[in-house]
Amino acid sequence: MHSRANTGFVGAIRYDLERLHESWMELFFPRQRGASNTVLGKWSPSSTSGRVAYKTWSAVGTFVVALLYPLALFGFAARYYTRKIDGTATRLGVVGVVLLSLLVWGGLTALARLRFSESGFIAVAAAGGVATVAAALAYLTGKYGGRVTTVVLAYPFAMTAIFLPPVVAALYSPTLGDAILPKSYTLAVWLLDNVLAVGNINQFLRDEFALEGFGYVGMWFGIAVPAGWLLGFFVTLANVVRPKSE
Repeated sequence: MHSRANTGFVGAIRYDLERLHESWMELFFPRQRGASNTVLGKWSPSSTSGRVAYKTWSAVGTFVVALLYPLALFGFAARYYTRKIDGTATRLGVVGVVLLSLLVWGGLTALARLRFSESGFIAVAAAGGVATVAAALAYLTGKYGGRVTTVVLAYPFAMTAIFLPPVVAALYSPTLGDAILPKSYTLAVWLLDNVLAVGNINQFLRDEFALEGFGYVGMWFGIAVPAGWLLGFFVTLANVVRPKSE
C-alpha cells in the first residue's frame, strides 16, 4: 500500500525514482530498498571512509537514475504487452504456440506459393520453419528458464520468430519490398554511421557484406538479437522499479 505522498502522478514518479535509487544503492550497501519504514531502518555506514563512499555512490546513483528512468517508462509499456503475449503463450502451451506459428506463417507460405517464384516459395517456407522453431524456443526458454535466460535467449528468439518471415517475403514481393526494404536500408545506414562507428566496425561490415538479397535477412537477424536483449533489459528495469506484485 502506497502512502498518500506516493499517490498521484508526481507522487508516483517520486516513488519510482526512490525505488530505482535504492536499488542502485543496494548493489554495494545492505538494507537500502524499502527499509525506511522498517524497524531497523535503512542501513548507513558508521566510519568516515564508509560515509564518503556511501554519499559518493549515492551521488553517482542520482545521475544514473536520471538516465535510466525514461527507459523504465518504456519498460512499463513493454512489460504490459509482453505479459499479454506471455499469458497467451502460457494458455496455449508449447504445442499451441507451434500450431499458431504454423498457421500464421503457413498462410504466408501458401500465399508465396501462389504469388512468388519457386525459389521465393522455398525461401519463405524455410523462414516460416525457422520462425516456428524460434517461437518454440522462445516459449521454452522463457517458461522454464530464469530472468537471465529469458532476457538472453527468449526475447531474441521471439524477435526472430516475428520478423524473419516478413523480411524474407519482402525479398520476393514488390508490395512488401517497397514497404520494408527501403526502410531497412535507411536503418542500416543509420546503425553503421552511429551505433557501429566505434572501432571501424561499420567499415568492416561495409567491406565484407552487401545489403542486398539475403543480406537483409542477415541484417534483421543481427538486429533481432540485440533488440531482444534491449527489450528484456527494459522489462527487467521496469520490474526493478515496480515489481509484478505492485
